[in-house]
Amino acid sequence: MTDSTSPVCMITGAATGIGAATALRFARAGWSVAIGNFDASTRAFAADVEMQCRASGADALVFDADVSRDADCRRAVDKVATRWRRIDALVNCAGTTRVIPHHALDALDAAEFERVYRVNAIGVFQMTSAAAPLLRETATEECSTSVINVSSLAGLNGTGSSIAYAASKGAVNTMTLSLARSLAPHVRVNAIAPGMVDDGLLRRSLDADAYASVLSRMKTNAPLKRVSTPAEMAELVWFLAAHAHAMTGQVIAAENGLLLTGV
Repeated sequence: MTDSTSPVCMITGAATGIGAATALRFARAGWSVAIGNFDASTRAFAADVEMQCRASGADALVFDADVSRDADCRRAVDKVATRWRRIDALVNCAGTTRVIPHHALDALDAAEFERVYRVNAIGVFQMTSAAAPLLRETATEECSTSVINVSSLAGLNGTGSSIAYAASKGAVNTMTLSLARSLAPHVRVNAIAPGMVDDGLLRRSLDADAYASVLSRMKTNAPLKRVSTPAEMAELVWFLAAHAHAMTGQVIAAENGLLLTGV
């Protein structure tokens, strides 16, 4: 057990993509970092992120948590509390999806809807609920602590890999508002809503040709003619945690202008 003099960031889904980039961003800033790993398939990636954080001079650990399971969330928070006795920022980045065309209503059953919701929406609530006591305890009169939920453009315009995914991210956006009210004044709660992120969740859900096709289409459709990187989204998370002391209950779209097009 150590009492950390450095602030601590706990990140779910941090083995790859936005979560991994966020862990590295906070590590470079001198924060201690708790790297959330979802299951055995990503354990090696999480260990690599831990090694890179340590190479930056940060203290780091990996915790295993299927966020759809409340007991996993509570064990993860206990592990972080035992190590550092504080959480200054919680980043809910763990997510799942399966590509199901929106017009194929019969292809989306209740089991898939529930699977996606249990990770993307219920998991956000369970992890935040588990971490809330330590977030409140860590906060001071001068400095609140922070929760940042990684949502999606899909939750704002109803697009994305499936209707279940879009609906789950819409729920995250609404939950962000509810949690911001209930956890104030000690804890700020905000969300980011990325559009297409290269090397994000979709890359792990499609084969190479299908992914390349989606990437090309999104670049063509976006007014800025580009897609984002995980590192860009990590910078936005960093801003919300470290600098946005007057912001809570906000869902920040970072989608290269796609909301302007209605696509």
